[in-house]
Amino acid sequence: MATPNDSRGRQPQPEKTLSLDDITIVDKSLLKRAVGAMAIGNAMEWFDFGVYSYIAVTLGKVFFPSSNPGAQLIATFGTFAAAFLVRPLGGMVFGPLGDRIGRKRVLAMTMIMMAVGTFCIGLIPAYGSIGIFAPVLLLAARLLQGFSTGGEYGGAATFIAEFAPDKRRGFLGSFLEFGTLVGYVLGAGCVAVLTATMSEQSLLSWGWRIPFLIAGPLGLIGLYIRLKLEETPAFQREANKRESEAHSTPKDQFRDMLIKQWKPMLQCVGLVLIFNVTDYMALSYLPSYLSATLQFNETAGLFIVLIVMVLMMPMTLGAGHLSDKIGRKPVMLFGCVGLLLLSMPALTLIRMGTMLPIFGGMLILGVLLSCFTGAMPSALPALFPTKIRYGALAIGFNVSVSLFGGTTPLVTAWLVSSTGNLMMPAYYLMGASVIGIVSVLALHETARQPLKGSPPCVGSRSEAHAVLRGVRQAAEMDDRMPEATAHA
Repeated sequence: MATPNDSRGRQPQPEKTLSLDDITIVDKSLLKRAVGAMAIGNAMEWFDFGVYSYIAVTLGKVFFPSSNPGAQLIATFGTFAAAFLVRPLGGMVFGPLGDRIGRKRVLAMTMIMMAVGTFCIGLIPAYGSIGIFAPVLLLAARLLQGFSTGGEYGGAATFIAEFAPDKRRGFLGSFLEFGTLVGYVLGAGCVAVLTATMSEQSLLSWGWRIPFLIAGPLGLIGLYIRLKLEETPAFQREANKRESEAHSTPKDQFRDMLIKQWKPMLQCVGLVLIFNVTDYMALSYLPSYLSATLQFNETAGLFIVLIVMVLMMPMTLGAGHLSDKIGRKPVMLFGCVGLLLLSMPALTLIRMGTMLPIFGGMLILGVLLSCFTGAMPSALPALFPTKIRYGALAIGFNVSVSLFGGTTPLVTAWLVSSTGNLMMPAYYLMGASVIGIVSVLALHETARQPLKGSPPCVGSRSEAHAVLRGVRQAAEMDDRMPEATAHA
C-alpha cells in the first residue's frame, strides 16, 4: 500500500488521519502537458548537446588541425569533456534555485542558455581564420552548454516525477529519456544526411555549422512550451508549507543535502555512473570509434547508431512500464548484469568491422542501455524529499556525470590510443557495471510508492478513495494485532 513518506524516507504514522484532501489528484490534461513539454524540451536540449559528438571527427579537423586523427579526436573530446566539468556548478546554482523559486522558471532558463551556447558554436570561425582563438571560443561555448545542462536533467526528471501518479511514475518518467533519444536521433540524422550529401570540402568549410545554427529557433520553441506550464503539485504544497514556517536558507539546503542526505547522494552518484557511462560510450564515443579507430565508413556508422536509437525508443517506454509492474531494481539490475556479461561479446562483434556484426553489437548495448533510460528518470527523483529534490538530484547527477559519464569518450579514446588495445571500451563498461550492481542492490524499491515528503499521488478520484480504503484496512489490522497477541 502506498503511504506518504517523511523527509528521511521513513514510513510515518499519520495513516489513520489521512483524508481525501491530503491525497494529490493530478489533472490529466496538466499531466499530459507536463510530460509532453519535458520530453520535447529535453529533445531540443540533447539535440543541441549531442550533435557535437556526432560531428566530432569533422570538428577535430576544423578546430584542431593535426596529422594524427587520434590526436584530433582526443582534442575534440577533451573540449566535449570540459563542458562536463562545469555541470556540477550549474547543478549547484540551478538545483537549489529550482527548489526555492520553482521548477518551471529554472527549466526555462536552462533551455535558452543551451540554445544560445549551441547557436554560438555555429558562428565561430575555423582555426585557419583566427588560429588559437577558434578552439578557445569553442571551449567557451561548450562551457555555457555544460553550465545550463547542469540544471536540465534534474529539473526535468523532478518535474515529471512530481506530476506523475505513483502507479505510473516509471512509464511517464521514461518519456524524458524518450525525448533525449529523439534529440539524439535528430542530431545524428542531421549529421548523417550532411556527411552523405555534401563533399568533404563543403562539410569542412561551412556544412558543419548547419546543425548548430538550427539550435536558435528550436530553443525559442522549447522556451515557449515551458513557460506555458504550471508548477508541480508537490512544489506548490511545499511552497505553501514554507510560507507558514520559518524560511530555510540556501545554507540550510546544502546542509540537508550533504549531511542528512549523504547516503541517497552516494546512491545517486553510483546509479548515474552506470547510466551515463553506458550512454556516452554507446551513443557518443562508439560512432567516432568506428570511423577514427576502425576506419569504418563514417556515414554508415552514424546510420547504424541512428537505427539503434530509434529501436531504443519503444524499448525505453517498455522498460519504464515494466518498472511500474515489477519494480525499478529488477529492471536496472538486468541492465547492469547484462553489461558485465555481454560487453566483450558486443565489442567483439563491433570490431569485426562489417555492417551486420556492428549493428548486432550496438543493438546489444542499446537493449541494456534501455533498462537505465526506462527506469532511472523515476528512480532518481524518488531518492530525495520534495524540499531539496531538484537541488540534490542536480548536484548528485552532475557530479557523477562530470567525473565518470562525460569523461568516458575522452578516457576511452586515450586508453585505446595509449595501449593499442581495441577492447578497452568493453573493459570500461564492465568496471562501471560492477559499481552499478552494488548501487542497485543497496537501493530501496520505490515503485508505486509516494515520493519522499509527499502524500499519495493518484490519477483519479476513484483511485484516491481506493487509497483511503486501503489505509483504513491497514489501520484496522494494526489495531487488531495487540488483541491477537494478547490472546496468543
